[in-house]
This record gives sequence, C-alpha cells and structure tokens, in this order.
Amino acid sequence: DVQLQASGGGTVQAGGSLRLSCAASGFRLDAYEIGWFRQAPGKEREGVAVISSSGGRTFYGDSVKGRFTISRDNAKNTVYLQMNNLKPEDTAVYFCAADQSLHASSWFSKGVHRYIEVWGQGTQVTVSS
Repeated sequence: DVQLQASGGGTVQAGGSLRLSCAASGFRLDAYEIGWFRQAPGKEREGVAVISSSGGRTFYGDSVKGRFTISRDNAKNTVYLQMNNLKPEDTAVYFCAADQSLHASSWFSKGVHRYIEVWGQGTQVTVSS
C-alpha cells in the first residue's frame, strides 16, 4: 500500500517553531513530487510547500516564504517541513501529499488539491498569540 504518515504537529506560541515529518511507505519518495497542504476552519485547502521529485527544487506559498523550509531525506523516505516564526494565521490542519503527475509549481493553484494522488492524515498545528 502507498501510505504517508505525518507527525509533529502541536501547539506553539507566536514566533515559535515546529517541525513536521512525513514518512512514506510503499513507494519511493524520489519518484513523486511531495509536499504539504494546510486547511484552516472554513477555508479551502491550500498548498504550503513542495519539493520536486528530481533535483530537489522547492516551492513555497507566498504566505510562508522565508519562514518555512521543506527538505527530503531519501534514505529515510521522509520529508520534513521546518516552520519558523509561526504566526496565528498558520493555525490549520497540515496534510502531507504526493503526486507523480502534477508539477510541483502547480501545487499552489486554487483547487489543485482535488487532483493530488496520495494523502497522509492531517496533523494539527495551533499557534497562539
């Protein structure tokens, strides 16, 4: 089975940091574009960060650029999202995701989440002010 297992969410004060992990099983991480979406209450799921399957190119949503860093450890088949200088508006359920067809740069288009191939379970991130 193709699975993604996310972990690392929690509650932190504004300005703090968290690191999310996403462990893949049943497939090779470097054969997929892989990254993170988030969904806040009442809002549509949006792309946060993605790393390409080849070459390790990274892409970020405008609201997290300069604060979040996505990285990949192929040996561990795991992707990480380091989140620094967290803000209350970062509060959301974060989902890791993988896809073989959608180019990483397209993950930030509205509604693109409907076409993503593989989803992990969500992990809650809460940032208090």
